[in-house]
Amino acid sequence: MKKSKSILAIILVVVTGCGEGNKQSTIIRSNDDLITVDVTKSYPKKELILQDFMDVEYIPLETTDEFLTQGVVRAVGKDVIVVTNSTGDGDIFIYDRNGKGVRKINGKGQSGEEYTAIIGIVLDEDNNELFIHERKMLVYDLNGTFKRSFNYRYDYMFIRFYNYNRDHLIAYDATVEDDEFKKRSAYHVIISKQDGSIISEVQIPFKKKISAVIKRRNEGMVAASRPDVSAMIPYRGNWILTQSSADTVYMYLPDNSMLPFIARTPSIQSMNPPVFLFPYVLTEQYYFMKIVKKGSPNDEDKFPTTNLVYDKQDQKFYECIVYNDDFSTRTTVDMSQQRRIDDGIAFWQKFEASELVEAYNKGELKGRLKEVAAKLDEEDNPVIMLARHRK
Repeated sequence: MKKSKSILAIILVVVTGCGEGNKQSTIIRSNDDLITVDVTKSYPKKELILQDFMDVEYIPLETTDEFLTQGVVRAVGKDVIVVTNSTGDGDIFIYDRNGKGVRKINGKGQSGEEYTAIIGIVLDEDNNELFIHERKMLVYDLNGTFKRSFNYRYDYMFIRFYNYNRDHLIAYDATVEDDEFKKRSAYHVIISKQDGSIISEVQIPFKKKISAVIKRRNEGMVAASRPDVSAMIPYRGNWILTQSSADTVYMYLPDNSMLPFIARTPSIQSMNPPVFLFPYVLTEQYYFMKIVKKGSPNDEDKFPTTNLVYDKQDQKFYECIVYNDDFSTRTTVDMSQQRRIDDGIAFWQKFEASELVEAYNKGELKGRLKEVAAKLDEEDNPVIMLARHRK
């Protein structure tokens, strides 16, 4: 794949304020590594083994009368794992990194110091805080004591938050995907952890908004669906930012400048139906991304998806399949389904105890996963697999 020579190689300084960033960042000042992908092409297939390029650990979550969980991982830190159920009961389970239960928190309620739902959780171990995202943000310490709350600016609808640095969060605004919001030009923002004020708006250039939302109207009701995408990915201390209406994926640096990182062709602006490009996991050798086609409201598969990988060593694109080598059967891994959850974790996967017990009894497991499954009861809490970037 030839490297682009376009004007996109110019460093773009597009925002102001909040210059602290991540002090461990690798600042890249040239753009020789810019790659271009044709989203209409068919690529040769490539099979990869997860353990060949990532470190994998399995954590059985302790099962007690108090710690009974469905194992939805919300955040991983140096010392703790934050887990919830998917039922909306408000329970938040704090486990240590070995899977031993530390405490259970539940702040669900109607008062100003309680949450009515959990959209997302950000763990800030440096400040000993949990950020609970619902219609507003509520902040608790790791013992479950309420500390403060804040609202967002009325015209934003944030759906993703991550820890940016000691004082700020990075957030993604869902109005980017909705035709009803026409005026917004910046959908990635840096906000204060203290009061939710917007410190910086990161403007990714595009000509006109291309909505990824599919809406269906039935008996006066409107149902909307959007592709499950990662609009923000940490990479070498920087952030990879994607805007569905743009032809370029950018690297956002701590000094608030941006570099073009991945270019796509043909232009999203010229396609009907649109075909989107979303990176989701980046390693030293591989860039994993998916091509997502927008279907019609009546399509059974509304977002047909193809998984690609760019091999930096080969300098080529492939349609990829990734296997977990701790299964003797050819068990695939979908790295795009579970989002980044802090502390160098690229993605996570949940295994039900009953599934692992059955696989163990059939002789289908190997290595560490086999050792973990040998000690399980089928009624135990799930086992969490964490895939970590290699340093």
